Amino acid sequence: MSITASMVKELRERTGAGMMECKKALVETGGDIDAAIEFLRKSGQAKADKKAGRTAAEGRVVIRTSADGKKAAMVEVNCETDFVASDDNFTRFAEAVAQLALENRPADLDALLAASLDGGTVEDVRKGLVAKIGENITVRRFELLDISGVPGQYLHGNRIGVLVDLEGGSAGLAKDIAMHIAASKPVCVSADQVDPELIEKEKAIFKAQAEESGKPAEIIEKMISGRVNKYLKEITLLGQPFVKNPDETIEKLLDREKAKVVRFVRLEVGEGIEKKSENFAEEVMAQVKGN
Repeated sequence: MSITASMVKELRERTGAGMMECKKALVETGGDIDAAIEFLRKSGQAKADKKAGRTAAEGRVVIRTSADGKKAAMVEVNCETDFVASDDNFTRFAEAVAQLALENRPADLDALLAASLDGGTVEDVRKGLVAKIGENITVRRFELLDISGVPGQYLHGNRIGVLVDLEGGSAGLAKDIAMHIAASKPVCVSADQVDPELIEKEKAIFKAQAEESGKPAEIIEKMISGRVNKYLKEITLLGQPFVKNPDETIEKLLDREKAKVVRFVRLEVGEGIEKKSENFAEEVMAQVKGN
């Protein structure tokens, strides 16, 4: 059976695959459109599986909020390069996933990946996008926020996203707090929310450092206590100097504005992912020596 341009066009419109891939699929399936779609899906699956081990530390953070501002969702979708992070197909996919997270309120990442999207699931569309774009793409994580007070949000480009639930205060203050969190990376709101294991780990480090001073035990205890307090101020929102006015802590700012941060969430693209550094000169030299 001869493969016509109209058949290729129809298959491209239904799958979004490239022209040559569509023509190949139609040839392989004798012009059967439905069989060609299945062929492309299997091909996309194979390509996605092949690329799954490649590091995807670029991408974008997308925020979506409900019309009344009381519900918000934020997702991180990753790819391998900045170039693809700006691709329209990748952007539309990330935005669609964020909207699904907002509407469906999935319990976990598996539930989000299984949600319906464009006639399949999020995972199906992801794999198809991997085949189309040629890079590993992952939906890495998401955060949901039910907002009881004043909502605040901030996106730094497409790489850092913050959502804030502020009790009291104003929309302007909520945005300022969100911007501060984006810049200063607090771990939590207050010292009582810090993981005790993290504090004990830091104490052990401070103790080892203090003991090298050779000072009396009671002095060492005071040194450790002082360093722990300083550490807690550095990692908690309330203890940090406000980025717009370093002479004032966030705690003092909130007290002055009669406001309280109920909760915040922050996502940064690629945070915690170890990026593979390429040294092509060393790679070539290793190959030369191997030969």
